[in-house]
Amino acid sequence: MEGLLDFVLRDILTRVGGVDRCVSEFIRINDTLLPDRVFIRVVPELLNGGRTYAGVPVRAQLLGSDPVCLAENAACLAALGPDGIDLNFGCPAKVVNRHGGGAKLLDDPELLMTIVSAVRRAVPPHMPVSAKMRLGFDDDSRAVECALAIEEGGAGELVVHARTKAHAYRPPAYWERVADIREAVRIPVVANGEIWTVQDALRCREISGCDSLMLGRGMVCDPGLALAIRAATPDNMTPSTALQVTWQTLLPLIDDFWHLVRTRLERRQQAGRLKQWLNFLRRRYPQAEVAYLALRTLDDPAAIEHWLALQRNGDTDSTNTLVA
Repeated sequence: MEGLLDFVLRDILTRVGGVDRCVSEFIRINDTLLPDRVFIRVVPELLNGGRTYAGVPVRAQLLGSDPVCLAENAACLAALGPDGIDLNFGCPAKVVNRHGGGAKLLDDPELLMTIVSAVRRAVPPHMPVSAKMRLGFDDDSRAVECALAIEEGGAGELVVHARTKAHAYRPPAYWERVADIREAVRIPVVANGEIWTVQDALRCREISGCDSLMLGRGMVCDPGLALAIRAATPDNMTPSTALQVTWQTLLPLIDDFWHLVRTRLERRQQAGRLKQWLNFLRRRYPQAEVAYLALRTLDDPAAIEHWLALQRNGDTDSTNTLVA
C-alpha cells in the first residue's frame, strides 16, 4: 500500500505479532535497471536478512508491464536476499493503469503469463515468486482466466483482492469470486479485501475457502487484528483480554513509530505520517480521535514531540492545551 504500509509501519506492526509475512510497497519498473540503492530504499529490510526487526520475512513487490525489464530487475533484486518476489497486478491508480501496469494487465491474461514466466526464469529456483491481482479491470469476467495465466507462468502463490479496479475500495468485497479462483488453480490462494474485524476474517475464510488472509488497512486501523484472528474460532470470536492491544499498549508503539519517522524520513514528511496513522487508528480507538484532533494542525516536529512527551507522562490535559 504505497505511501502507507512502508518499512516504518511494517516494523511497528510486526512487533505486535500474528503476521507470517509482509509484502513491500511496489517498486515501479519502467525501462531501466534500477541500482541496488533504490530497492534498499523501499525495502531496507534487505539489509536485515530480508526481515523486519521483529523477524518477519518481507517479500519485495515489483510493478510494471515490460516482461524483460521486470525480469532483469527481479534478478538484481533477488541477489539482495528478499523473502521472495511479488508481482503487482492489482494497483488501481490511474497513473499506473494509464501506463499499462497494475490492474490494467488483467485485460491481457497472455501478457500476465509472459511476465510471470520471465520473472520466474530470471530468479533462482529457490526464490518464491508470487502475484497479487484484483478480480479484473472493468468487470470480473476474466478473473479465473487471469488466475490460471498467473499459475501457468510459474507463480507459487496468488493473493486475490476481491474487487475489480472499477470497484476501487468500495465495499463489499466479493469473496465468493475468490472461491471460484481457488477452485480453478492448484497453487495456494490468499484472500484479501474488507477484512476489518475477526468476524470479517471468519466470514471471508468461510466464503472464499482460503485459510490464508492478507490484511491491509484493517491492520493499520487495528494493530492487534492478526493476533485476534489467530486466536478466534467460529465458536469464540472474542480474543482474550491478554491478546487485546489496548490504547495504553499502543502508546509506546506510537512513540517508537514517531522515533523511526524522525530518524528515517525527511522532515517535511514526518508530521503527516503520524497524523496519517492516527487517522486510521480512529476507526478502532476513541483515544486516537482525540490525538488526531490535537495534532492535525501541527506541522512542527518539535511540537509533536512535546505532545508525545506529555502522553508518556500521563498529562491528560495536554490535548486541550495544544488545540488552544
